[in-house]
Amino acid sequence: MNITDAAYAVAHDYPGGTESLAPRLGMSGAVLRNKVNPNNSTHHLTLKEAALLSAVANDRRIAIAFARELGLTCIEVPEPEHCADADVIELMARTWETNGEIGREVNKTFEDGIVEQHEVRRVKDRVWDHIRTLFGLVGRIEGMAEK
Repeated sequence: MNITDAAYAVAHDYPGGTESLAPRLGMSGAVLRNKVNPNNSTHHLTLKEAALLSAVANDRRIAIAFARELGLTCIEVPEPEHCADADVIELMARTWETNGEIGREVNKTFEDGIVEQHEVRRVKDRVWDHIRTLFGLVGRIEGMAEK
């Protein structure tokens, strides 16, 4: 997902949609809809607005899309109070799950013997999800380390 599509999705997927989210951002629903509309060439989200949109919506898709466009990944920094054994076990299970998702996507890609660009993007998305999960696991364990 590119950053434009991510901004659109974050705004429209928010409970109550743009009408509910816009006042929290200090703008009208119409202005927000225009700013996240990929077909609108006159209204645009500023970086500050994109960050506020992400924070208010508690949705990281814009940051993740931005990072992916630069060949980077985002890692959630765990809060010390969320660094418990159960959290590590949960993240271990998630890493196994994301690893399996890579395998499934690769298998689907090669089923017909032709590799298409949209299939490459899907494999790449699964790999980034896995990498982010692994770094989250490391961060969680680091948060548990005794000082």
